Amino acid sequence: MLNSFVPSSTMFQYMLKCLIGAAICYGLYVGIPQYPFYWSLVSLVVVITPEHKNDLAYDRMKANVLGSVTGLALYFIPVNNLLLILAGIILVIYLGTVLNLQNAIRTALAALVIVLIQEETVKDWTVAFERVVCVITGCLIALLITIVFSKLKWKGLLTK
Repeated sequence: MLNSFVPSSTMFQYMLKCLIGAAICYGLYVGIPQYPFYWSLVSLVVVITPEHKNDLAYDRMKANVLGSVTGLALYFIPVNNLLLILAGIILVIYLGTVLNLQNAIRTALAALVIVLIQEETVKDWTVAFERVVCVITGCLIALLITIVFSKLKWKGLLTK
């Protein structure tokens, strides 16, 4: 019974990957407060997987880029924000399917929303651009962590 409360090796490694990534992203958030690096943290936890599957991490990273770049491209269309989000959802689902990223479309949609949501009363394209950069930064950190853990597993330094 007690063993069911002890995390497996895979779950422990997943926790470790998330903790390392969260610490790095939080360091960026605190160290460079003028940029919205909290979005890097969101991006990171969406990309990192419990398994050491590089393909899934790559697909989620591509999906994050797809969603954030689509959001930035739509940002410049002078229509209501809701219409931009709805058009973006259709576009991301279509492009994600064409690019064979069906398993990561939710990731792309999250990135789209991150870029397009506007809290400020004044609409400024630099906010959307900064969010794209921060989302991609989170993806790159997650990808780097995934690669390091995969290499450690391949060398036999990690189990499972």
